[in-house]
Amino acid sequence: MISGAAGSMAVVIVALVVQHGVEYLLATTLLSGVLMLLFGALRLGKLVRMVPHPVMLGFVNGLAIIIALAQLEHFRNGEHWLSGTPLLTMLALVALTMAVVWLLPRLTRAVPPALVAIVGVGVLTQLLQLPTKTLGDMAHIAGGLPSFHLPQVPWNFETLRIILPYAVLMALVGLLETLLTFNLTDEITETRGQPNRECLALGAANMACGLFGAMGGCAMIGQTVINLSSGGRSRLSGITSGVMILLFVLFLSPLIERIPLAALVGVMFVVAQQTFAWGSLRVLGKVPRNDALVIVAVTVITVFTDLATAVLCGIVIAALNFAWQHARDIHAESHDDDTGARLYTPRGTLFFASTTQFQALFDPASDPQRVIIDCGHLRLADHSAIAALEGLLGRYAKAGKQVQLTHLSQRCRELLHRAGVAV
Repeated sequence: MISGAAGSMAVVIVALVVQHGVEYLLATTLLSGVLMLLFGALRLGKLVRMVPHPVMLGFVNGLAIIIALAQLEHFRNGEHWLSGTPLLTMLALVALTMAVVWLLPRLTRAVPPALVAIVGVGVLTQLLQLPTKTLGDMAHIAGGLPSFHLPQVPWNFETLRIILPYAVLMALVGLLETLLTFNLTDEITETRGQPNRECLALGAANMACGLFGAMGGCAMIGQTVINLSSGGRSRLSGITSGVMILLFVLFLSPLIERIPLAALVGVMFVVAQQTFAWGSLRVLGKVPRNDALVIVAVTVITVFTDLATAVLCGIVIAALNFAWQHARDIHAESHDDDTGARLYTPRGTLFFASTTQFQALFDPASDPQRVIIDCGHLRLADHSAIAALEGLLGRYAKAGKQVQLTHLSQRCRELLHRAGVAV
């Protein structure tokens, strides 16, 4: 993965910088790094497994759309859209860049196609003296090495009160984007990484940023896709990316600033195309409607709000759907045995969403004096399940009926024993 200053994290701290200044941003970055370290140290990186596949699809689709839409700003000149010769030049260079990135891998994979496209288009514009915007027209990237800088803020509880909410949000967004990009990288490379180690590394990096005057960041899906599509398969590629950025800032900025924006726009359009999960469009009509809703919802929310909100909304929708489906699945079979007792065999998972339907499976008023409930196919999931079972036993006791629970699993017995329910 390629990590760096990420727009998803920058968005959440704009208000902090406007209200309190850059020094509070550095303190927030430092604290967010500590929170990320704690997340990794507590081995919570495995929670990424709780992200359903439809949420992953919506995540990558939303980010792909954001990447593509962000490039449209380069087709403007101030408040007006480009037109005439400047527009045609821009479109031609973008198309040429995209063609090189798409076609070069069919000829050779010895060199990264994105690098060849950027360098080739840059040389072409210089030779032909084409009038087009360059990276230097947007910003000057020349600079020096960072120096140690302890955030100049009052180290008291008032400062903590100000920066803690932003630090939690920064850590949440950074961890989410990193772990989701981590999942995508594992899928593309067909490998299995170590999420907790990634969290520890991310926390250490953000702490270093806070102590050296930087805004912090996380793994970035666009640059990671470029790296993977160019053949990067080891951590050395990530190190190389960081070293090259350092060289660009320190020594090579005059060359980098001459790169046409059209070349970068073309590369990012290809990244957006490669990031978007086109297969998700084909499966929308084939997967359950609830999963299709999750894909669309996460995509839309990612585009119009932010990554953390979109992923959390997707997880909540998927969790509610899961709970609803399992609540509907609980049922029971019943019959009278030779002794005149009624035997119930409930099947399914008893938890907060299925307790009402579970209670409706039994009829204490009409059942015979002796009732046997075979729990061999019943799983108790939470306290609501224990309360529902205890309430059912109370209903039978109030009706003067005798109830026997059989074939309880060891786990269910332990849950009922700890809750003080006699079985």
